Parts: sequence; C-alpha cells; structure tokens
Amino acid sequence: MTTTPPSLLHQLRSAPDARAWSEFVELYTPILFGWANRVGLRESDSADLVQEVFVVLVRKLPEFDYDRNRSFRGWLKTILLNLWRNQAKRAGRAEAVHAEMARLESQPADDPGEREFREEVTRRALALMRAEFAETTWRACWLVVVEGRTTAEVAGELALSENAVYLARSRVLARLRHRLQGMLE
Repeated sequence: MTTTPPSLLHQLRSAPDARAWSEFVELYTPILFGWANRVGLRESDSADLVQEVFVVLVRKLPEFDYDRNRSFRGWLKTILLNLWRNQAKRAGRAEAVHAEMARLESQPADDPGEREFREEVTRRALALMRAEFAETTWRACWLVVVEGRTTAEVAGELALSENAVYLARSRVLARLRHRLQGMLE
C-alpha cells in the first residue's frame, strides 16, 4: 500500500526536492503568466517576471507559514506584483503601475479570476496526478466527477461495483485535496 504524499506546499517548505519543484512549476507557471499578461507585459517580459517569482519562492517558501486565514494565492500574487512594480519603477513607468496595482489589488476574492485560478490549479494538478492511479480508478472518478455520470452508469461501463466507483472517486479526490492543501485558500 502506498502512503499519501504530504501536500505539495508542505514538501516545498520542509524538504524540497526536484520532483516537488517540478510539479509546483508545472502547476503555477500558466497562472503566473496569466497574471503577468493581465498587467500588460509582453511574452518575453512575462517570462522574465515569472522566472523572478520562482527565484523568490526558492528563498521564501521554506519560511512561508501557512495560515488558514490568509491566502496562498494572494501571497503568490503579491510577490509577482511587487516584482513587477519594482521592474516598472526601474524603467520609469511608476504612474501606470500604481493605477494597475490599485485595480488588481481591489479585485474581490470571489471575482472570476479567483474561480479561474482554482479551476486551473485543480485541472493541472489532476493531470499531474493521473499517473498515480490505476486507469480504472482514474476513469471511474473522472466519469462521475467531471462528466457528471451516475455511479450506476459508470459501474456498468467499467464492470465495477457501485461501491468500487464510490471508493475510486473518494481516493482520487482525497489525494487531490491533500496535494493542494493550503494552495487554493
């Protein structure tokens, strides 16, 4: 029996390894690029900014103290925006940056960006986790959760008992929740 891996955030804080960093980079690079693009950066400038964010994270994540009352996403976004603001100050574009910062920081927590962020991280995490499960387990969960099929339909299609479908769904979703613990709040 395999043990449940600690959350990715915990791994990066306590004993980071190449696999954990690779997974984190895979999860968050598109999101960071999206934020960089929202502030109007060109592709090459966005790439530089995202790289700077990861440099900061290598230093800061071991010190990061997860607090359920604060947002990991907010902390991450703050790092990106502060780096962007510093770049703009050096380039003499401070006034434009202040206006854009005010707009970005005033977005409510339930704005579409928050929902998109959660969906993107979840989708990417699921894709990365797929190899951790037997194909039947994965498929059973996917058909019920993503495609909205009934447990009975899926059980019949995959030649499983309904209980096996419930268990498959539960295992995959529990692993997902654990893996992303603290990263979506």
